[in-house]
Amino acid sequence: MSRTRLACLFVALVALPLFGPKPAAAHAVVVGSTPAAAAVLPALPDTVTIRFNSRIDQARSRLLLVPPEGEPVALEPAPPAEPTIMEAPIPAGLAALPGGWRLRWQVLAIDGHITRGDIPFRLGAP
Repeated sequence: MSRTRLACLFVALVALPLFGPKPAAAHAVVVGSTPAAAAVLPALPDTVTIRFNSRIDQARSRLLLVPPEGEPVALEPAPPAEPTIMEAPIPAGLAALPGGWRLRWQVLAIDGHITRGDIPFRLGAP
């Protein structure tokens, strides 16, 4: 094999990782929650839990409970059992009004992207 061909082969082998496929940077996506989306509950749960498909930065993530009437309530997440879970207790004494509620979340994924969304649920008779 000639020197030119060897040099070209060497350059191609060195450059391949630079131009080859790269892993995708995915945003944090909800893969499960308690209460589940569209759930109908007889009362407010003691805690809410959201599970994501990737690790989240707990310190820079937010969780609000939005009642059918009135102002949203900021929830204080508990120390996580796993880096993909956000869990927070519901404050005692919060009026469990019947109707549509939302669990509004905003998280900073470990990949640096912010994602947000709502998990709607209802309080009342099924």
